[in-house]
Amino acid sequence: MFAQDTSPTPAVQVGDVAADARAIWEADPTTILDGAGLDLDDFRWIARPVVVFADSPEDPAFLEQIELLRAQAGDLATRDVAIIADTDPGTLSDIRRRLRPRGFQLVLIGKDGGVKLRKPFPWDVRELTRVIDGMPIRQREIRESR
Repeated sequence: MFAQDTSPTPAVQVGDVAADARAIWEADPTTILDGAGLDLDDFRWIARPVVVFADSPEDPAFLEQIELLRAQAGDLATRDVAIIADTDPGTLSDIRRRLRPRGFQLVLIGKDGGVKLRKPFPWDVRELTRVIDGMPIRQREIRESR
């Protein structure tokens, strides 16, 4: 999935589709994964995927959302969030077929695999974490961590 990006633009990391996305995320939960070739079911009951779609890696809304997510990646990692980016509508990845975005879209998927939130514009991480913290599975995780 996403490895190091060597482009001069502030684009998302780009990587090897053949790599195991879940293993990459487990090694570094702040890594932004490439949606191409990724199977959301690999994260079921393990992580909460946040998928950021755009028609181009240079989409201003995409760049803003990625910066918002990167700025508070630690807060998201604490909540088992796997950040996934898909900026190539031409490849029609499995994630695109399943979630059917149009242009820019932020999608939060719960650990149960269900879509919990869709936003057509960049969303602040504070609001995203509030939604996550209100989920029943997250509430149980909080209780069990005490």
